[in-house]
Amino acid sequence: MTVPSDPLAAQHVLEFPGGYTRTTGPVVGRFLSELRARRIVGVRTKEGSVLVPPLEYDPATGEPVTGEYVEVGPVGTVTAWSYVHEPLEGHPLDRPFAWALIRLDGADTALVHAVDVGNVKLFKAGARVWPMWAERPTGHITDISYFVPEVTQIVSPVRSEYRLQAGGALRVFLRGVERGVLLGGRCETCDKVYVPYRLACPQCGRTIAEPLELPDTGTITTFAINNLPDPRAPEVPFVSAYILLDNADIPMIALVGDIPAHQVRQGMRVKAVWVPESERTASMANIRWFAPTGEPDAELS
Repeated sequence: MTVPSDPLAAQHVLEFPGGYTRTTGPVVGRFLSELRARRIVGVRTKEGSVLVPPLEYDPATGEPVTGEYVEVGPVGTVTAWSYVHEPLEGHPLDRPFAWALIRLDGADTALVHAVDVGNVKLFKAGARVWPMWAERPTGHITDISYFVPEVTQIVSPVRSEYRLQAGGALRVFLRGVERGVLLGGRCETCDKVYVPYRLACPQCGRTIAEPLELPDTGTITTFAINNLPDPRAPEVPFVSAYILLDNADIPMIALVGDIPAHQVRQGMRVKAVWVPESERTASMANIRWFAPTGEPDAELS
């Protein structure tokens, strides 16, 4: 079906083949010539202000400008901006950008130009911006293709490769874990049992001679419910807890499983859940987690 044209509407086109030519005058001409050389200049007024872009007359007084040109920028500060979510044909960028008022360093007025803001959530008035120049300047305002925010952060690949080797007391403790045994050490002076096993008492410094085998049962002294995934955890949310092993004087941290996270509580009695003996290595991964024993809760002092 053909839609009839509106008899009271007519379409017209105004076009200057080859482009509309106009003279720039000495002030604007100097500004554009400097752009072609990848410099930005303003003009000083009789009152001492620097106008960018330059004008032939002071807009505040109407007086002619002095003809003194001042190089400004190229860095500037955004004083106001408006975000363009969907660029149109003819816009300076083919991706979302901002039109901004930019006061170049050394200038007293702001010019309007496009800013490739990048992450719009980080962009704001007061941002410092730098010009990106056209590959082939021609003496036009588009010799500045657009502005970009000042570099305030960089992303650097970081990789550190290192090898840890268990030695001394830790080696003794992990060899015990490989056998399915938790080893601690008793200080003969302080009469405290520390786990994991260590070679010296952290309180008095006395040497701890022999490791002491401890039960794999204990009591939850405090815990935290975690909602972020962890490859070691049985599910999300999961519980990590400080567990005071029976006959020990300091707790160790471990996962708690086989119980909904919201049912875990202080004083709960738990026991280590070990991986099968055939899968064990010298690693704390031998203990999947601690699970409730079903015993009555212990009283915490």
